[in-house]
Amino acid sequence: MTAESLSYKDAGVDIDAGDALVDRIKPLARKTLRDGVLAGIGGFGALFEVPKRYREPVLVSGTDGVGTKLKLAFALNGHDTVGIDLVAMSVNDILVQGAEPLFFLDYFACGRLDVDVAARVVGGIARGCEQAGCALIGGETAEMPGMYPDGEYDLAGFAVGVVEKSSIIGGDRVAQGDVLLGLASSGAHSNGYSLIRRVLERAWGRIDAPEAQHDFHGQRFADALLAPTRIYVKPILELIAALPVKALAHITGGGLVENVPRVLPEGLQAVMQRDAWPMPPLFAWLQRQGAIADSEMHRVFNCGIGLVVVVNPADADRAMSLLTAAGEKVWKIGSVAPRSQGAPAAQVV
Repeated sequence: MTAESLSYKDAGVDIDAGDALVDRIKPLARKTLRDGVLAGIGGFGALFEVPKRYREPVLVSGTDGVGTKLKLAFALNGHDTVGIDLVAMSVNDILVQGAEPLFFLDYFACGRLDVDVAARVVGGIARGCEQAGCALIGGETAEMPGMYPDGEYDLAGFAVGVVEKSSIIGGDRVAQGDVLLGLASSGAHSNGYSLIRRVLERAWGRIDAPEAQHDFHGQRFADALLAPTRIYVKPILELIAALPVKALAHITGGGLVENVPRVLPEGLQAVMQRDAWPMPPLFAWLQRQGAIADSEMHRVFNCGIGLVVVVNPADADRAMSLLTAAGEKVWKIGSVAPRSQGAPAAQVV
């Protein structure tokens, strides 16, 4: 008896769906093209030429994912903005060293490819690249039956930027008395979502409860929870070109108290004033519903500050004016002080 012929589709991989997704992605990627792209999506490798205006170019790279925020995206049908999160987490990281993002590559993995959902996700990635001024020049879509539950996927991304060697920002020039400027976050960005989901389960019973569709300070609660990470690239590059920026800290996992010290020299401490900026309603609600201690809030969440800029006191007011004119909300949130033996490297007082 002749055995029934098997195909890759019988095994759970739909090649036609993958081809259809590539066709959907190509026009999205074309919108992100910039000077330097020699070959993008469609080849075995993407080609990019470093801009000739750099005399001693140093490449800066970063990679990240979206984390368990994806669990909320699955539950609340929020696939349109997690791609922005993916781009933001990498480009904001390389930005803190003064790098201009050049290009981005993504990795989308799932058990069964839903072309419409994947196209929504990649559409967000393309919008994130446009916001950052970088090109989406390649990526990988992996359909792996049995690896992921139906309706779920994972994302990873990789960004490459460039900075003039003499202009690398490393924090070594930070000194006592320097001012900490805090730029507003758009929400929880992509950090702390394992705790957020626990709080939602305590408050609502499940993360996709009807309360997610209720009004929360003028928007759906679901939209507040899934607000995409703010991309700070363009206003910060303009600021760097206008005045000396001593250090930058992207407030990601570890919150304010663990990220700001990463750009401080030994012997210095970041002292932030809690009443210097408003606590956004989402964080106040999470803290109240979860009975979360202040110290835990500051080491898990950004608490409304997505990026910290360190400048000389003489440059602080001008920096604030430039950032405000660029559309950012910014506050003087603290200063750099001497660190005594045994004292924390950062504190919110």
